[in-house]
Amino acid sequence: MKKISTEENKATRAGFGAGLHELGKANKDVIALTADLGGSLKIQDFKKDFPDRFYQCGIAEANMMGISAGLTIGGKIPFAATFANFATGRVYDQVRQSIAYSKKNVKICASHAGVTLGEDGASHQILEDIGLMKMLPNMVVINPADYNQTKAATIAIAEHFGPTYLRFGRPKVPNFTPADQKFEIGKGLMLNEGTDVTIIATGHLVYPSLKAAEELEEKGISAEVINIHTIKPLDEEIILESVQKTKAVVTAEEHLRNGGLGDSIAQLLGRKNPVPVEMVAINDTFGESGKPNDLLKKYNIDTPDVIDAAEKVVERKKIFLKNISTSSVS
Repeated sequence: MKKISTEENKATRAGFGAGLHELGKANKDVIALTADLGGSLKIQDFKKDFPDRFYQCGIAEANMMGISAGLTIGGKIPFAATFANFATGRVYDQVRQSIAYSKKNVKICASHAGVTLGEDGASHQILEDIGLMKMLPNMVVINPADYNQTKAATIAIAEHFGPTYLRFGRPKVPNFTPADQKFEIGKGLMLNEGTDVTIIATGHLVYPSLKAAEELEEKGISAEVINIHTIKPLDEEIILESVQKTKAVVTAEEHLRNGGLGDSIAQLLGRKNPVPVEMVAINDTFGESGKPNDLLKKYNIDTPDVIDAAEKVVERKKIFLKNISTSSVS
C-alpha cells in the first residue's frame, strides 16, 4: 500500500470553523447559532466577520433548535452548533418534532463527540449519538475523518436540502485527506485496495485503520480500507463490491457497537451478502475522564484492536468458506 502522508495534526472542530467561515463569505443565507460554545466550536471568525448572522443562544439548546427550525421558513440555512451530547440527547424531542419530522433545512453541527473528548468524562462523552440521529427519518448523518474532510463536509451540507447531523471532535488528529478532495454526501472513499479483508471505518478511526492496514500487510494480510464518512445514507455499492471480493469485514468507529456504523453494515450484509464481521467499537458502557489516546486504548478502539479484529475475521472466513463449500457439495 502507499505510504500515508499527513499534514500538521489539526482538530476536526477547527475544520468545521474554517468551513463555516468560508460559507459565510459565499452564502448570505448561512446563519450560525451556538449555545455558549462559540470558542469551543471555533466559529469566532464567523462571528467577527458576520455578526448580524451570528446568534448566541446561551445554555438553551432546545430553544436553539426551535429557533433554527423557524429560520428555515424564511429561507435561511441555520448551522446549530454545540457539543454532541447537547445536540442530540438533550434536545432529542425538538430535533425529532421540529426538524426531522418537519423536514427543516437545519444543520446540526456537533463537536466533542466520543471518548476523545477526554477529561470532561462520561457526562459529555456521548457514544450513542450516531444511533440516535440515524434512526430519525429524513436525517443525514455525517462523521468526517480529519480537518480537511470536516471543512469540505461543512461546505457540502449547505448545498444539501434537509436535516443534517455533522459529527466531529475535540483533539488534534492526523490531517491526511487531500485539501481539494470533493465531498460527496453518501459516497464512501476507497483508501486502500486489498483482497483478504475489508476494513470499513468512520471519523477518528479512519487513520488508525489505515495504520492497521500497513501493519497487516507486513503480516501477509491484504486489507482494503474504506472511509465511510456518511453513515446515512450509506454507500451500499462500495461496501458490497468490496465484500464480494474479500468476504470478511471489520468495522471501526468511536461509538457504541449498538446503533453505530457497524450496526448499519451488519444490517446491510445480513440482507444482501452475509459474511463474517468483527466490530471495533465501544461495548455497552459509558466513557470516563482521561487522556484521549489512553481512552482509545482502554476501550479497545485503536490501531492494535483493528489489527486483532482483522486477523480474527480472516480466520473466521476460512471456516465460513469451508462450510459453504461443504454445504454445496452435499
